[in-house]
Amino acid sequence: MENKKSGLLVRLQNKITRSYGIALVVLLILMTVLSLTTGGNFLTYENIFNLSRATSVYGIVALAMTFVIITGGIDLSVGANVGLAGMLVTLLTVHRGVNMWLAMLIAVVACALVGLLNGILIYDGKLPPFIATLGSMTIIRAVILLISDSRNITGLPEEFLKISKITIGFTKTNNLGMSVTYGIPFMTLVWLLLIFASAAIFKYTYFGRNIFAIGSNCDAARLSGISVRKTIYGVYVSSGVLCALGGILLTSRLASGIPTLGTGYEMNAIAAAVVGGASMSGGVGYIGGTVVGAILIATIRNGGTLWSLNGQIIEILIGCLIIAAVLMDKLKKTK
Repeated sequence: MENKKSGLLVRLQNKITRSYGIALVVLLILMTVLSLTTGGNFLTYENIFNLSRATSVYGIVALAMTFVIITGGIDLSVGANVGLAGMLVTLLTVHRGVNMWLAMLIAVVACALVGLLNGILIYDGKLPPFIATLGSMTIIRAVILLISDSRNITGLPEEFLKISKITIGFTKTNNLGMSVTYGIPFMTLVWLLLIFASAAIFKYTYFGRNIFAIGSNCDAARLSGISVRKTIYGVYVSSGVLCALGGILLTSRLASGIPTLGTGYEMNAIAAAVVGGASMSGGVGYIGGTVVGAILIATIRNGGTLWSLNGQIIEILIGCLIIAAVLMDKLKKTK
């Protein structure tokens, strides 16, 4: 009987000591504190609705970063790709009169090409992922400022703006006699679909298994017949596509093309993935953990707003989370 109890305790301890398990505990504690200290403002439908929309974009970009980190790489251009997609859609629809759907397709293809370029620089050019993606991030940011003349651009088609306003749910009349729609934002639904798709890729496809194999031991993966080149290309192209989707949704929500859109998203994405259990040395990562990490990061930012915290304090907290998560990963590997 004691052996059974000790076995259960060991399994429970192993689950809790996984960084994404700890992230979940921290998230639950944070949500409890917020609900108790904000006079009920945190748990209002409006706040949860806005939080879910904000989390969706963070979460999509974090999924992109998770793919890359599991290979042992990093993609610092994710935030720039978010901004590039948003600005391309804006310029094409507002200044060129291009059809909304065609503009979005062009934006996705452009970000996919950025991802392919990153893959080529890293695999064929033998550049460290940090340097390759830092360079592409810098170039993209400069290009965005050039093509936008460093100005916010408004006048996006109403059909495009409706994308972020769609809610899957039901309509109810409130106490003021106004019709209010309750349900899941379309942005959140897109994120959920991408979560399930990513999880399925990791679990059921050769591509997903190859990502883990390369991150664990690239040379062994190559000797076993895995095409490292195709996998690296695929990972960075996937990152570009996911970031483009995030950028399109965010631009629709903000109703304008913003040159600085996506700035700092690379750090949010790294934080979500690492806090969620991904190892910076590669070979380890969890979609479920990334989801928890993204919700935690978004909740910290939302809580900071409700508490009227200085924005720099929030950045300090997120930075501390990243350091703590990486230290925990190092400690686990030294045991």
